[in-house]
This record gives sequence, structure tokens and C-alpha cells, in this order.
Amino acid sequence: MPVPAILALEDGTVYQGRAYGAPVVRTGEVVFNTSITGYQEVFTDPCYTGQIIVLTNPQIGNYGTNDGDNEAAHPYIEGLVVREWAETPSNWRSDKTADHFLRDAGIPVISDIDTRSLVRKLRIGGVMRGALSSAGHSAEELVEMARNSPSMAGLELATRVSTPHAYEWTEALAACSPSEQLTLKQEGQFHVVAFDYGIKRNILRCLATIGSRVTVVPATTSAEEVLALNPDGVFLSNGPGDPEPLHAQAAEIRKLIGKKPMFGICLGHQIIGLALGGRTFKLKFGHRGINHPVLNTRTNKVEITVQNHGFCVDLDSINSSEVELSHINLNDNTLEGLRHKSEPLFCVQYHPEAAAGPHDSRYLFEDFAALMKEFKK
Repeated sequence: MPVPAILALEDGTVYQGRAYGAPVVRTGEVVFNTSITGYQEVFTDPCYTGQIIVLTNPQIGNYGTNDGDNEAAHPYIEGLVVREWAETPSNWRSDKTADHFLRDAGIPVISDIDTRSLVRKLRIGGVMRGALSSAGHSAEELVEMARNSPSMAGLELATRVSTPHAYEWTEALAACSPSEQLTLKQEGQFHVVAFDYGIKRNILRCLATIGSRVTVVPATTSAEEVLALNPDGVFLSNGPGDPEPLHAQAAEIRKLIGKKPMFGICLGHQIIGLALGGRTFKLKFGHRGINHPVLNTRTNKVEITVQNHGFCVDLDSINSSEVELSHINLNDNTLEGLRHKSEPLFCVQYHPEAAAGPHDSRYLFEDFAALMKEFKK
């Protein structure tokens, strides 16, 4: 007999479905992702800390899971909402079902609900807090849990998911085709210090592919500690939560501007925006998926990008005399990229490592290599 599961939202809306994954209760911000593939990469992306994910692709789990597709050591999502859960995967790379993968990680799944209705609600009203249970809780109990759970606005999560100790990374991408816009370079051409605010493994592989020996450091590392490592460049990673509480991190990055070439993505982009005197704000329902169109204002070309964020840097808060607005989101005209006019610094809001997703923007890692090479002269 199927085990029941319930998802309750803070506005009192309740969805009842079938339980998979772990028989537990979890709370978090309920958000949606429109990707049609790459669900394991979503599960293991630290950016999803504190969030219950609704996947709009109607069937999830159909190709199972495998160790090679993990973006981190374990899943970070709080819970998963799907229309149809595939119990029997069909893929030669699968070594574990998605059900066992999430069950082992203590993550609940609710299936057999109308995800179209739920996503429509979140688009119209904005994302909201929720509680997901397959452990026998009542709908009333879960609504109360959702209302008492922390809001993502003002929530600092980057230091929670960051590495506690520095470590080295040298593994490059397994193969580089012309479509990936990356050329495998000899190891050790550059030394990059990467701030870990919730870094993904494919970002590290892309940095290694451009010839970098990467030293990954905790989110709380000071500018002085970074400079003592004498890197050729500094990278600021993706990560979860609200960027506004990261005042200390922004202050340390401000000290590094002009000292070393710098490249940031996602939360790293937002921290750079704060370091440059900008402000950030929360989006109504965020950008999460693998088909977001972004205009590169330098080339006038449109890139199809991978995105996962709920906050943005305010366009109007950036000093346009010092900073070029290099990328703009064509869906809502929000800021997607910055490039300093006089210092060796650039950043983007989206994910150029694209795991999973199109590789239109992997050239940015080559741009970082060129910037480090030029700075070394």
C-alpha cells in the first residue's frame, strides 16, 4: 500500500501525494526548477540548502544516480516535489535509484501531485515557506511548521556549507569538445585561490582545465590569508542564502580588488556587487533552470544559461562610471554580469560551468585565464 506524504505551504495550501525517499519531515523555502535533465546535480548543489525543490519535468528518477554526477559530497536539498517518480531507472551509468539516493541522505520526496498547479501558485504569489512530511504529520501541523520556519530573506547559509579547512584541487574535466568552449591546458600554469561559499565540483574541474592548481579556502578566509598564498587569481563561488548578511566577506573581497585578477559566479557575483558598493534584493520566484537567455552586452550575443538563485544585484546601485554592466537577463532585465573598467575583475550571476546544461558560457573560464596571464606580465 502506498505511503502518504503531505506538502503544506505557509498560506495554508496543502498537497497530498505519495511518499518516497526518507520517512521524515523537513521545512524550507519551496522553489521550482524548470530543467528537463540533471536532477542529481540539483540534489547535490549546495545552493539549494534550505529549500524544498519542485521539479517541473514530469518524470524524475528515470536514469537513476551515479557517483560521477554528484556536485558535492551529499545532497543539500531539504525535500523534493515531483509529478511522477520513476522507481526503476533505465541507464547504463546508474548505480543507485534516485529513491535510495535520497533516502540514504535523509531527504523526503512527495510524488503524484499536480506540480503545474503548484508552480503556477509560486509564480503568481512568489515562493513561500513549506513543510514536507512522509512521517505521519497532519496537514495542520505542517502548516504551522511552515509558518514557524526561517525566511530565506536575511538567512546566512554560505558559512554553514563552506569547507572547514583549505584543500587542493587538480582534477580537470574528463574531456573537452569544441562545444564546451574550453581547451585543456597544462596543469600548473596558474594558482587560483577559490572561496568556497558552496562550490560545485564542476566549477573546480573547469578551473583545473584552464591550467589552474586550485586552493579551495573557507568562506571566512581573510584577504591577508589569500594574499599570503600568492595566487595568480581569486575565484568566488556560488552558494546559498541571502548575500546581504555577508558583510565580513564583502569587506575582505573589497581589500582584494586590484590586487589579483578576480572572477565570481552566483553568490560570488553578489558578494562582489556588495564589495563595489551595490545592493541586492530578493526575486519574486527566482531563476532556476538550464534555459535562461542572457544578453552579453560586449558581444551582443544571447547565451542560454544555467541559473540557480533567488537574489540579484540591483542594477541601479552599481556605479556605471566604474563598472560595466556586461550581461542582462532577457526574461526580466535583471543584472547578470559585471566587469570593472579599470581593475582585473568580472563576475556573472549564472553558472558557466553548466552541470547540467548548455555550455554557451564556459568561455568565461578562458577569459579568467587570459586575465591572469595578462596580470602576470
